[in-house]
Amino acid sequence: MGSDCKLLIVEDDPGLQSQLKWSFDGYEVVVADDRETALAQLRRHEPCVVTLDLGLPPDPGGVSEGFVTLEEILKLAPDTKVIVVTGHNDKNNALRAIGLGAYDFFEKPVDPDLLNLMAQRAGRLYRLERENRKLNELRSESPLDGLIAASPQMRRVVQSIEKLAPIDVATLILGESGTGKEVLVKALFKLSSRADRRLVAINCAAIPENLLESELFGFEKGAFTGAVKTTLGKIEVADGGMLFLDEIGDLPLPLQAKLLRFLQERVIERVGGRVEIPVDVRVVCATHRNLSEYVADGRFREDLYYRINEATIQIPPLREREGDAVLLAKAFLSRFAEQFGKPVKGYTPAALMAIESYAWPGNVRELENRVKRAIVMADGAQIDVEDLELESHAKENLPLNLREVRESAERSAIARALSLTDGNISKAAEQLGVTRPTLYNLLKKYGLGE
Repeated sequence: MGSDCKLLIVEDDPGLQSQLKWSFDGYEVVVADDRETALAQLRRHEPCVVTLDLGLPPDPGGVSEGFVTLEEILKLAPDTKVIVVTGHNDKNNALRAIGLGAYDFFEKPVDPDLLNLMAQRAGRLYRLERENRKLNELRSESPLDGLIAASPQMRRVVQSIEKLAPIDVATLILGESGTGKEVLVKALFKLSSRADRRLVAINCAAIPENLLESELFGFEKGAFTGAVKTTLGKIEVADGGMLFLDEIGDLPLPLQAKLLRFLQERVIERVGGRVEIPVDVRVVCATHRNLSEYVADGRFREDLYYRINEATIQIPPLREREGDAVLLAKAFLSRFAEQFGKPVKGYTPAALMAIESYAWPGNVRELENRVKRAIVMADGAQIDVEDLELESHAKENLPLNLREVRESAERSAIARALSLTDGNISKAAEQLGVTRPTLYNLLKKYGLGE
C-alpha cells in the first residue's frame, strides 16, 4: 500500500482493534472507536483507506451509526477508500454500503491475509486516482502544453504569450497559414484574466461579405428578409471575454470602418438597430497577410491597423524552427497511432531526415496532415519516406560567410541531435562526437539550453 498511505481503523471493540492492527503490520495505522473520533482522525491524518465497523456506539448492536459515519467520511473525503466490516452473512447491509460509495466489504471473522490484500488494492487505486488528478490539474494549468516546440524561435513566442496574456491589449498575431495561430490564441485566452468567460472566434475570410456584418454585429428582428428574431453577433456574444478575428486582413473595407468605431467607442449597433450596446471584450486578431503592404495599397485602413496592433506576436514558419519538425512529427505520430488503433511505433532514419530537411510550405498543418495520412496508409511498425510522400530537400539560401556557415551548421546539428534523442544530453553529445561539458557550452552559446 505504501508508506505515504495511512490507514484508519474505526472499531469500538478493543480486541478486534488489536486484531485489525496486527493485520496491517508494517503500515501507518490510526484508530478511532466512534464517529466523532473517526472524523477527527480523518481530518488530521487524511488516510487513503478506512476500515469501518458498522456497529458503532451508541448503536453497537445496529448499523445506523455506522452508515451515518460512512456518509460523513465520504462527504469529507470522497476519494478515500472505505472497506466496511459486516456481520456474518449480512449481505444486505454490505450491498447498501457499496451503494453509498464504500470501496468493498469483508465479513467477520476477520481473515488477515484477505483483508491485507484488499487494503493493498484499495491503496493502489487511491494513489492511481490521485496521480491522474494531478496530471489533469497540470494539463489544465498549462495552456501552452498544446504548443509543441523546443526551438529558441518558439521559446521567444511562448515568452511573449506569457507576458501579454495578463495585459488587456489588442494583440495581432502574424504568421504564415498553418503555423498554429489558433493554438496561441487559446493559450493567450487561458492565461488571461478573462479565462472564466468565453473565447469567441470568427474567420473573416470564410464568411461571404453580405453575411459577415450580421455575423459580427448581430441583427434586429425584421432587419432583412429571413430575420425572424433578434440575433446576437459574435462581438456581443463575447462580452466579458475574448474575441478572436482570424484572417483580419480579409475584412472588407466597409466592415473595417464599423469595426474601428467599435474599437474606439466600445459600443455596437445591430444590423437594423438604432440602440448603442456597450460591449467589453479583448480583441485578438490574426492574419497571414502582410498588413503593412495592405495599408500602403489602401486595402486595409491605417487607423484600424494601429488600433488592432497594440502588441504583435510573429510566429516563425516551421522551416525556421530548429528541430521542431521532428518533435511535432513524433507527437502527431503518437496521437494518431492511438486514435486510429494502428501499431505504428516510429519513423525510419530516412523519414526523420526527410522531415527535417523538407521546407514545409504548409507549415504545421501540412506536417500534421502528412503524418495522419502516413499512419492510415502504413503497413509496418515504422513510417518511411514513401508513407510521408516526401523526398529529401536541401535547404536553400545558406549564408556565404564562413563563420556564419559554421555557426549555422553547428546550431542545426545540435538542434537535430536533441530532436532525434528526445532531448537526452548524453546521447546527443555521443551522436555529435563531443563531451557533455562541450555540448553544454554550445547549448549556452546558441541559446538552445534556455
